[in-house]
Amino acid sequence: MTFADLGAGLRGLATFETAGVLLAITYLVLAIRQNIFCWVAGFLSSLIYLGVFFGARLYMESALQIFYAVMAVYGFVQWRYGGADRAGVRITTWSMPQHATALSLIAGVSLAFGWFLSHTDAAFPYLDSLTTVAAMATTYMVARKILENWAYWFVIDSLSVYLYLARGLDLTAALFLLYLVLIVIGYRRWWQAWQAQ
Repeated sequence: MTFADLGAGLRGLATFETAGVLLAITYLVLAIRQNIFCWVAGFLSSLIYLGVFFGARLYMESALQIFYAVMAVYGFVQWRYGGADRAGVRITTWSMPQHATALSLIAGVSLAFGWFLSHTDAAFPYLDSLTTVAAMATTYMVARKILENWAYWFVIDSLSVYLYLARGLDLTAALFLLYLVLIVIGYRRWWQAWQAQ
């Protein structure tokens, strides 16, 4: 049995995808509240979704789950020990040049990965690459508590809904629709916390 066979088999188990969805919701709700245990839920959800996405032949999304697992450890450490006083990072914002740099890098790397994946059996190579690369950059923003991460997530998750519906991952698409609502709540909560700092 190959990893692809395992992934396809696991994707077929509704309880497996459901567990990933529940942990992903837990991650986002805890992140909105700036609760450090969001990173534990995110780590576990990433491990589950690694198999789900590999089985759906969304290879960049699969690779993203490995990145998410690593970033969950990084985020936990940053939220616990980061910042100038080693008491955890605080909410900050990026300047327009920082956003321009981030968006340029996202576009360039996405095109490169999309071109590479277009020579494989990958489904939606360019869209898969864009959502993956952008999510990597945005996860870093969450770990550093950059306020604008919520705007990036809104665009990424909107595109992801289409991607998941097209690959038959209906439960995951529904999760990302819920994310769109939670993202608005998250931005508002973080903005208020940033103003109060």
